[in-house]
Amino acid sequence: MLKRVAITDLEMGMFVHKMEGSWFSHPFWKAKFLIDDAERLDTLRSSNLDGVVIDTSKGRDLTAANNIGRQSRKPAVAPSTASQADRFRAVKARSAIQNDPVSTEAELQTAQAIAGRAQKAIHSTFIAARLGKAINVKTVQPVVTDILDSVRRNPHAFSGLMRCKLKNELGYQHALAVSALMVSLARQMKLSQDDVLEAGLAGLLLDIGTNYLPQIPDLPNNDFRNADPKVWQQHVILGFRALQNDDSLPQTVLNACLEHHERIDGGGFPKGLQRDEISTIGQMAAICDTFDFLLTGTASTRALDPAAAVQHMCKMEGAFDAEILRSFIESVGLFPIGSFVELRSGKIALVIDEDPGDKGHPIVQAFYDCKTRDRIVPHRIVLAQSVNDDEIIGIADLSGLDLPDEAQLREMVFLTAHKMVH
Repeated sequence: MLKRVAITDLEMGMFVHKMEGSWFSHPFWKAKFLIDDAERLDTLRSSNLDGVVIDTSKGRDLTAANNIGRQSRKPAVAPSTASQADRFRAVKARSAIQNDPVSTEAELQTAQAIAGRAQKAIHSTFIAARLGKAINVKTVQPVVTDILDSVRRNPHAFSGLMRCKLKNELGYQHALAVSALMVSLARQMKLSQDDVLEAGLAGLLLDIGTNYLPQIPDLPNNDFRNADPKVWQQHVILGFRALQNDDSLPQTVLNACLEHHERIDGGGFPKGLQRDEISTIGQMAAICDTFDFLLTGTASTRALDPAAAVQHMCKMEGAFDAEILRSFIESVGLFPIGSFVELRSGKIALVIDEDPGDKGHPIVQAFYDCKTRDRIVPHRIVLAQSVNDDEIIGIADLSGLDLPDEAQLREMVFLTAHKMVH
């Protein structure tokens, strides 16, 4: 028999059938389990759950529990040891803080540290998947919280860093980049905090299914998009099935993983869904995933400049929901950080920051003069305050210029402009 109880009435020996509340309201990655130790009991009582449904056929009933002594309420964790509940409460407390806005330059140092920690968590999760082990999704939950905190402080720093850093670990960096894009898009769409967190989690896990694909020798850049499409497309179903084993994972996250390659005109996969058949988070994931992958290119397609990627997606008629795409562009800008642009003055520059006072005129770092066809001393230009009324006239064409590879040049100019080690 199923019975709803308050978390304060939970006792040892009860069998938890379902936990009510957001997935981020508790630290458990299994939705059904027996309360068989005091630490687990204390963690449940300390959570932000709305309530718990117990199964009296598999464990102790509420009435029976109330007739026994209260000894089991005492936590059995040594005071010097931080319990799982303590760690989770710390994560929740951090996510609830309204972080004061900071400059992009100030946030980049923090963003770099977050990315380093996050890559380790994602790496361990992906390795577990490759080894056929159960995926503990909760290990990446703090990553989403850290990214959300960073985006709150500065909406462009983390995504800008992901866009400009060389992609030495494509899979991990793509997961981080898409997670940050999903968080920014969800905030732009004015979604609830729980929805924002779930969007960020979905971004991290969209392509976890690639870890279940067969190893392919000599695959260019170890990027499965370079494999036979019939092989690569399997990652959607494989990832969905793996995540489906986690009963506590929000359905929205599962939807995003299953639908991020669907297109509203029915031209996507795996099911060829159309328009309203695709969930909102699935349509958000399709846009964020596509944008970041356009920036990396494949063995047969050239990587696009961020601004060119935005233009390309606007021309993909029938692929994306127009309103969600508009919100996405508002969150990244027409000329996102990392875009190479040509100025009216004849200079070529890299977009290094957004101007919060004038989103139509980003902050750029000029480094080349088309008139002299030579490099110049790099210098920052706040276009909204340019004394010469300098402005962007288009995306820069770097072909034929005596400049490093675009990816290397982007990283070098960006990190130097923000006084970061590269």
